[in-house]
Amino acid sequence: MHRLFWKIFLSFWLTLVVFAALLLFAVSTYLEHTRTQQDIGSMRARLAEYLDQAQTAAKQNGIDGLEAWLSRLDRREAIPIFLIDESGEDLLGREVPAYIVTRLDRRRQHAERMERKAPAHLRSIRLADGSSYRMVPDFQSITLLRVLQRPRVIALPVTIAALISALVCLLLSRYQTFPLERLRRAAQHIAAGDLTQRVSPSMGNRRDEIADLAGAFDKMAERLEKVFSSQRQLLSDASHELRSPLTRIQVALGLARQRSNGQAENELDRIEIEIERLNELIGQLLELSRLEAGVDAGRTDKVDIRELLEGLIEDGQFEAASRGCRVELRESFPAIVQSNARLLHSAIENVVRNAIRYTKPDTTVEISMLPDTDRQDRILVRIRDRGPGVPDEMLLHLFEPFVRVEEARDRTSGGYGLGLAIAERAVRLHGGEIMARNEPDEGLSVHIRLQLAGT
Repeated sequence: MHRLFWKIFLSFWLTLVVFAALLLFAVSTYLEHTRTQQDIGSMRARLAEYLDQAQTAAKQNGIDGLEAWLSRLDRREAIPIFLIDESGEDLLGREVPAYIVTRLDRRRQHAERMERKAPAHLRSIRLADGSSYRMVPDFQSITLLRVLQRPRVIALPVTIAALISALVCLLLSRYQTFPLERLRRAAQHIAAGDLTQRVSPSMGNRRDEIADLAGAFDKMAERLEKVFSSQRQLLSDASHELRSPLTRIQVALGLARQRSNGQAENELDRIEIEIERLNELIGQLLELSRLEAGVDAGRTDKVDIRELLEGLIEDGQFEAASRGCRVELRESFPAIVQSNARLLHSAIENVVRNAIRYTKPDTTVEISMLPDTDRQDRILVRIRDRGPGVPDEMLLHLFEPFVRVEEARDRTSGGYGLGLAIAERAVRLHGGEIMARNEPDEGLSVHIRLQLAGT
């Protein structure tokens, strides 16, 4: 239980422990290294340089300048460096360790000889008033707190510890988030209609809540795939089976006309209209089933979009004229796409017919070809009507089967809510995108993005 909880807890805890251990190790190594530098030439050179700086400061600004220089040095140097006068007091008033006082007392007995041969770190700094100070480094008083309080000294150990800890955190974060990223991509594929996605194989030997989630996700995807596959099969089978009864009804209708002697023409005409509607609906259902199954998607040709749109406009003018509107191609340019010509023609035709059906009388359904501003390897086909549009909350659902907006698409319009669904699936099969939006002035526009051939 709560295996992921313990992984996250232990990961953060381990990272903090590693960071603290590395920091302490780096600081302790630095302290030990510094304590052993009394006899190292590099440290002697630094002290000689400090002595020259102190003498320069004393010569230029006297005791005040020397005190200011020592204060600056103490703030940045990890090794305490004292300037001790003849009475044994430090210039900054700090407490002088006993071992330094003892050492100075012994050397004071041989002052003349030391003045000539003393090492750099015990030489005197003389002021104009005749007073003198000895520079003495205190290697034994280096503490962790002193090191931590000096950024220049602690910067390198902290940087090393932070980089190593960052690497540990990066590996742990990658281990924890990679399966979640895989789940996200699989969910996006399923949302786009690819129900074959499975996640468990990419989990390896994980045995935690994420692996359990991946297993549950795969079961859900498998169940959805079976349900949708059964639904598509049922839709296809039912549509096929309905064709035979409809054919027999049409034959029976012809016989009824012959035997009625014109006494039931109105009723028979109504029956014929409803049969034609049923036949159209079944045809659309079969088309939708074929698109859902991906039939004919692999058979592609190079299609001239401008030529296709010009043919659609010529066909659409007949239907538009009967409704008192027009269809025009406003903008176009040569463009070739690789697609199934029949499916693409059907997709755009459904959108155009839908626009003709709902545009207002004496208006124009505008069709335009535009370059895609987001990607140069795609084109945009825009179909705009001058109708009432749709509620904004319905825009994302317009391309679902049997979705109808009551205010704009009533039953007398002759639609079944399948035309835009067929168009969406046909466009998606060709790697394109389709979306709808309400225009600010009036009407609905449908945007179809298609991939150009050879890109």
